[in-house]
Amino acid sequence: MGNREDLMVGAIQCLKEKGWSRTTVRDIATAAGVSHAAIGYHFGSREALLVTAFSQAMDDWGKEIQVEMRSAVDPDASPSEQYAASWRAMIDSYGRNRKLWIASIEAFVQSEHHPELRKQLAAAQREGRRGMAAGILGIDEDTLTEADERRIGAVAAALNSGMMLQHLLDPENGPTAEEVVDGLLQLVSRVS
Repeated sequence: MGNREDLMVGAIQCLKEKGWSRTTVRDIATAAGVSHAAIGYHFGSREALLVTAFSQAMDDWGKEIQVEMRSAVDPDASPSEQYAASWRAMIDSYGRNRKLWIASIEAFVQSEHHPELRKQLAAAQREGRRGMAAGILGIDEDTLTEADERRIGAVAAALNSGMMLQHLLDPENGPTAEEVVDGLLQLVSRVS
């Protein structure tokens, strides 16, 4: 690997271990085994490197959770059982990736002051909505309509964000996958 790749690996490691706000240039350089000057040369600033590293870490998580969710779902199960299996995989990922999720919350707060970060997070959010909607519908993302992304994907992303916050704050009392599915079914029955 070259210095740029080493910096990415080091920055992702720091995000997972220290979070966004506590990661310093020195931390990244030490984790990457390169000089501080390499950050400026390759990325321009700590913030630019963290934005790039955060985007990569979230992409990696997205690919990981898609594989886990596919392997957790029994194709012969009912739709609600399949959805619960997907939620179990998602909930399990919150604990394994706790520091990364906390870094994501810090990144959202930082985005108020960094337009480029805000732009990248918004793009990542749209991409996540597409992936969630396609996964729920069982179709390829390329065939997903914008309407389904904005309806199904947006609701799924909102559920994911809310569940993630509940499980980060109080993992022992966060809703189970079965409670999520049951709650959704009850909500739908009340608004149908």
